[in-house]
Amino acid sequence: MVWVNVVPHMPKSSRYTLGARIEEKFLDLLECTYFAYFSEKATKQTRISECILLLDTLKFLITMSWEAKLISTTRCEEVAKILDETGKMFGGWRKNIGQIETKTPVNTGES
Repeated sequence: MVWVNVVPHMPKSSRYTLGARIEEKFLDLLECTYFAYFSEKATKQTRISECILLLDTLKFLITMSWEAKLISTTRCEEVAKILDETGKMFGGWRKNIGQIETKTPVNTGES
């Protein structure tokens, strides 16, 4: 987890507030991903959308940390690159789930 290497370099006043909040969001994202992976087909797309929302919140909080000069540009870019790649994975997962749902034959009752 890349954030664990970033937090110790934050000012102490922010490390236990914004830094801890970001760390909590990373754990929430991990938990949400776990639930999405093991959820039933009917709720999987909704759970993936929740993961994407958490990821966007993380991006916002990290950008806010960078703008407040709490983390360096290098560390922000490092984390942003990983989050962007994760976002692409979630987007592909959601798209794949949507395609699977549209390919599922609908029972019209005719035999």
